[in-house]
Amino acid sequence: MSARGATAGGAGPVTGEVAGLPLAGLGPAERAELAATDSPTGVPGLFAARRRADPSGPLLTYYDDATGERTELSATSLDNWVAKTANLIVDVTGGLGAGEPVRVALPAHWQSAVVLLAVWSAGGEPRIQPAGGPGPAEAARIAFVDEQRLTGPDSRALLAGVDDVVALSLRPFGARLAAGADHLGRAVGADVLDYAAEVPAHGDSFGAPALIAGRDGAARAALWAARRWGLATGERVLTTAGYDTAGGLLAGLLAPVAAGGSVVLCRHADRGGLARRATVEKATAFHGPGLPADTDTDTGAGTGSIRVLAAIGG
Repeated sequence: MSARGATAGGAGPVTGEVAGLPLAGLGPAERAELAATDSPTGVPGLFAARRRADPSGPLLTYYDDATGERTELSATSLDNWVAKTANLIVDVTGGLGAGEPVRVALPAHWQSAVVLLAVWSAGGEPRIQPAGGPGPAEAARIAFVDEQRLTGPDSRALLAGVDDVVALSLRPFGARLAAGADHLGRAVGADVLDYAAEVPAHGDSFGAPALIAGRDGAARAALWAARRWGLATGERVLTTAGYDTAGGLLAGLLAPVAAGGSVVLCRHADRGGLARRATVEKATAFHGPGLPADTDTDTGAGTGSIRVLAAIGG
């Protein structure tokens, strides 16, 4: 399977953001295309359309090469998790205001995708906090943080002003927090809920609120990126990028959902095994580090070729 490269657009000023991440580096034509893109349904509507189109096929396949985990979720299974998490958000906060910020400090992971979709479903706006970044720029009542980050050096700044913290262990099989919620709460001086312990009891259906005008930025960016990358229905994107850049979030979740495709999300990727994984998972496009455009990934007859998606969004 041979990889084919694509070049990114010309440099330009920041034209917006996706989940608090700057969508930068766009040329004038790209900015105009993004501005002209319309999404009357928002992210929840894009996800619902993808679920209706293919409820049982794989939507998100997650690998962690550090632990050996492989988790695969259909659109129906993912929707179940999203609904439970959205209900958890509403129960904890009493309901989010339209576009209310929710801090998200999570690496690329299938549960991170669940949380992001749940925040949009609940009417909020995720504000992703990259590790080593400048810190939160606006207040938030609730934050989703992984256990390792919660005990890291930036935890106090990360949680400043937050009323409730939902912590995720991100260990295989949905394991609970290793340190325990009470211990972590005392360590960081905040109320900490264990996601794995709290979310199962919540309902598996959720009615997303009506889209508020001007709150469709992430969905518009998803549709724009899907068109820019030429993603077709059934496209399968293998990505090694995290969710801490706009381009990584678009390629690793939003654009494939908008296009009616699916994602193979790789964390701690063993780069030597990516070519075989692309073949096994029938990936048609690649994004992120680890598979240069001039790599010959021929692993067998009839595998076709994989497109390398251009870098966008900073």
